[in-house]
Amino acid sequence: MKPISAGQRLRQAVNDEKPLQIVGVPNAYCALLAQRVGFRAMYLSGAGVANIAYGRADLGLTSRVEVVEEARRITATTSLPLLVDIDTGWGDEIALCLQELEQAGVAGLQLEDQVAQKRCGHRPGKMLASITEMQARLSTAMAARQDKDFVFMARTDAAAVEGLTAAIDRSLAYIETGADMIFVEALTSLDEYQQFTKAVPVPVLANLTEFGQTPLFNREQMAQAGVGLLLYPLSAFRVMSKAVEALYRSIREQGTQSAWLDQMQSREDLYKLLDYKAAEHVQDAQHNIERNKKD
Repeated sequence: MKPISAGQRLRQAVNDEKPLQIVGVPNAYCALLAQRVGFRAMYLSGAGVANIAYGRADLGLTSRVEVVEEARRITATTSLPLLVDIDTGWGDEIALCLQELEQAGVAGLQLEDQVAQKRCGHRPGKMLASITEMQARLSTAMAARQDKDFVFMARTDAAAVEGLTAAIDRSLAYIETGADMIFVEALTSLDEYQQFTKAVPVPVLANLTEFGQTPLFNREQMAQAGVGLLLYPLSAFRVMSKAVEALYRSIREQGTQSAWLDQMQSREDLYKLLDYKAAEHVQDAQHNIERNKKD
């Protein structure tokens, strides 16, 4: 029997959990934690790759190679379907990016309609590509797709730049091109989400990023507004960053980390999550094979 693809798993999760909560995972280890607590899908943020892996601002400064490598690390660790943010697609590299993501076992990609020199979706000064250019990006990527269930999510930043009607019009054009789902960025009220979801006939994702333009609506409010997917792209990163800075300051000032032990994951829990003993057994078996060869 043919195994269920990552794209199929993501589509099934969207159908099963309404709305589907998708959590951003900064790295492969966090993917394991997300799986442990019961999330059905994960997200690799373009801003996350830039900020976390490379210490860069979210201004389209990461490369295709860097993003694909981070995605590959995550999909090698867990079977949870992964949606990957590829920003504006890196121009002529978009078809190659799609092929590499499919080969890496990614469930789908998110492609946005800003110009190539993009900005964070919750920052001022965003500039949009034309509808025709965005449709060409989608078409180029779709032409390279081998798995018909691989998910294409088109993101529009038009609401903050041109208004809600323009965001709806653009989304309908992207759906006509073949987009499976729509990511609408930076809406500011439940009424806007209700208007948008009534007009757009595919699952709609709301980005509930902290400290942005969108209020932190809860799951029930979003369900009533007709939203199909809820994204928490950098929540883990923000908590980790504040905690790590506080820990570093404490060690520097106090000369010990002792006061932090009750806030740390234990070695035992770490090993359990990583199935450390099983890995040791494999390593021991390999060592025995090598010894026997020498004998």
